[in-house]
Amino acid sequence: MCYGDDACFIARHRSADVLGVADGVGGWRDYGVDPSQFSSTLMKTCERLVKEGRFVPSNPVGVLTTSYYELLQNKVPLLGSSTACIVVLDRQSHQLHTANLGDSGFLVVRGGEVVHRSDEQQHYFNTPFQLSIAPPGAEGAVLSDSPESADSSSFDVQLGDIILTATDGLFDNMPDYMILQELKKLKNSNYESIQQTARSIAEQAHVLAYDPNYMSPFAQFACDNGLNVRGGKPDDITVLLSIVAEYTD
Repeated sequence: MCYGDDACFIARHRSADVLGVADGVGGWRDYGVDPSQFSSTLMKTCERLVKEGRFVPSNPVGVLTTSYYELLQNKVPLLGSSTACIVVLDRQSHQLHTANLGDSGFLVVRGGEVVHRSDEQQHYFNTPFQLSIAPPGAEGAVLSDSPESADSSSFDVQLGDIILTATDGLFDNMPDYMILQELKKLKNSNYESIQQTARSIAEQAHVLAYDPNYMSPFAQFACDNGLNVRGGKPDDITVLLSIVAEYTD
């Protein structure tokens, strides 16, 4: 699934549920390259690997690495860059294994509190870690990180835990307390309720992104870096919402 320059996937294999989000780097548009091509191809490749069982649930960095190297060896020319976040819920061990490269990310919410989260990876202000494929001869001129440099973690989850995975379009516009306020409206774990809450969070972030007077998390971060910025940050916004529940086929 692709939303603007963002892409995502949801896949399952045996006892693992796997989610992923990626955000194509928009700067490629200046060179005539569609930024969504890289992020969507990366996510489609991750999804295929999961469905084929070519991954280890406890090693989501491996999914990212295998996918990226497959893209590098792809006979079809592909250019671009993307951040990526992969989240694996291992139903047997009740553990959440994650890999995050750049400024997409996830939150685990329990009892209305954030109990676990991804760490943002930035080289410097507004320049996240990213996977890249550069034109031949321009490799040194394009920022490119190794998939192995993704931040990885493992965390014991409990029934009822909410896992929110999203691109930076959410986190740049909505602070934790606003996201938690929206999640409190989630009354049960049926699909419709989760879908409605995910949509409501994304829509609120979208409204805030276009508010010129709002002091967004992005604007605050800019000010911390010596820039005089106000307002939201218009961007593509992808939100995946999941709840740890009893498994039934």
